[in-house]
Amino acid sequence: MISAEPIIYGLIFVGVLVLVEGIYLTVFGKSISLNNRVNRRLEMLDKGTRREEVLEKLRKEMNQHMKSRSVPLYSLLAKKAQIAAIAFSPTQLIMMMVGVSALSFLALTVGTEAGLPMRILGGVVMGVGGVFFWVNSKANKRLSMLEEQLPDAIELIVRSLRVGHPFSSAIAIVSKEVKDPLATEFGMIADEAAYGRDVGDAIKAMAERLDMQDLRFLAVAVTIQQQSGGNLAEILAGLSKVIRARFRLFRRVAAITAEAKWSGKFLSGFPVAALIFIQVTDPNYYDDVLDHPWFIPACFVVGGFLAGNLFVMRILTNIKV
Repeated sequence: MISAEPIIYGLIFVGVLVLVEGIYLTVFGKSISLNNRVNRRLEMLDKGTRREEVLEKLRKEMNQHMKSRSVPLYSLLAKKAQIAAIAFSPTQLIMMMVGVSALSFLALTVGTEAGLPMRILGGVVMGVGGVFFWVNSKANKRLSMLEEQLPDAIELIVRSLRVGHPFSSAIAIVSKEVKDPLATEFGMIADEAAYGRDVGDAIKAMAERLDMQDLRFLAVAVTIQQQSGGNLAEILAGLSKVIRARFRLFRRVAAITAEAKWSGKFLSGFPVAALIFIQVTDPNYYDDVLDHPWFIPACFVVGGFLAGNLFVMRILTNIKV
């Protein structure tokens, strides 16, 4: 007899991710998606929203999460939510965790024969873990896209400066010519500059919010040029080459360490996969040892070793570029 419970657990977790993404796109529209080719800021402007209202809305979305770091447990999610520019407010994200946890509990009640404590624990883990996994994947994808777009954006600024445009106008050109997510970020800088904020300070604030070292280089270059003068186009052209070289080096390091990373994941994932396979093919395999007093402690010890393996391998392969 084959047990379908592990498959049900996996389907419920996938359902949580699909549900959260569906609600997100339904509430904020397809332009919020990272796969969307439409510049979200320009789309909002095209709908007739005033420029200052668009700026205020985008700034609120991108800064609201770090202001809620004092909320218990939410501090673990705040930084990733800020990098991902999640439009959900912290309150909405917490409500989303509670809601999908309740739905997961109901699904486990209907689809499995697990005990009440197990269903409650599973519902909470799937609800909170599913939302965290969703936010983390959004943050990683958005940050990767920003890092890949930045050298092209800087080169576009350089070309604009060389044909006579001021730096603020070059930023505005980038916000219209490149794709999201960088287009909306630079559009916010252009709007802030139009309302009187120093461009260097705006870029520095964006770099700190996104925790991007390349943007910090850009902010420093612009600030130094503003204070000391010089040919900004040549400075940025050199910066673009440095960023591209760092990006190539990062990709090379990632390729070299890929084997070690996947080895660590495999060594930690294989015992779990074997356990699931055994439970599916022979649900009664562990019946003789389930009542042993050392069974549960041993499970925790093994789980700790597997998690420790991932942690150690991550440290060994986390080479800063």
